Amino acid sequence: MEFVTARDGLRLAYEDSGTGQPLLCLPGLTRNMDDFEPVLAAFGDRARIIRMDFRGRGSSEYGDPASYQVPVEAGDVLTLLDHLGLSRVTLLGTSRGGLVALVLAAMARPRIAGVIFNDIGPDIMPEGLAYIMDYLGKPPRAKTLAEAAAGFARHYAPAFHGVPDATWAAMARRLFVERDGALHNRYDPRLRDATAPAFEPGAQAPDLWPLFDALAGAPLGLIRGRAPTSCRPEPPPKCAAAAPTWPLPISRGAAMCPFSMNPRRSP
Repeated sequence: MEFVTARDGLRLAYEDSGTGQPLLCLPGLTRNMDDFEPVLAAFGDRARIIRMDFRGRGSSEYGDPASYQVPVEAGDVLTLLDHLGLSRVTLLGTSRGGLVALVLAAMARPRIAGVIFNDIGPDIMPEGLAYIMDYLGKPPRAKTLAEAAAGFARHYAPAFHGVPDATWAAMARRLFVERDGALHNRYDPRLRDATAPAFEPGAQAPDLWPLFDALAGAPLGLIRGRAPTSCRPEPPPKCAAAAPTWPLPISRGAAMCPFSMNPRRSP
């Protein structure tokens, strides 16, 4: 694991492996680079896989929760690209990571070679946002990683069928850490404070279509399942018209999040 210093001094964690076309993996709101371990295992022999932890998540330093905002995180991405000497990359963004990719389209379009959106798009489902607030910033109910893995298997059973126990165990390891006899989230709980204003009564969702339109001419893809949590089950016609490579369905039997892989395979 390596670190780069953000413009405000925070240390941001990343890993850089493989050779070839660079693919920068951007995790979801509360997630971290470990979600993309299966991507590295599958494509590390033919692509340069770069994984990063956003500020306040994973192994990156915690900071002022007011800085836990998509535009700031997009700036952190550019800081990492400058640090690595990369002028253009393809982005793989899960949920929040996809929103960061959209903002980057407005901030630094020439640096984007293409974008793969995982469980996110310019048309966000309100149901998925409400679900996030049910757990965001709250301590895990489970006391151990094994207990958390068993709980995931029960909770996600309606959407995920035939998932090996090892996959649930890997998910628990990526999300939580055992410390001082308890289980802890691998992100700053104050992330809830930074996110809550978007859910206040009367709050208006941002119009993401101009950001999506800024990606015109770039190869685009959408990874989604039968029951996605943040994006529409079927992409809007405008997406298909703007992006000939859209959609890219790789899992028709289950929702994609929380996995960046075929969930029926062991990690």
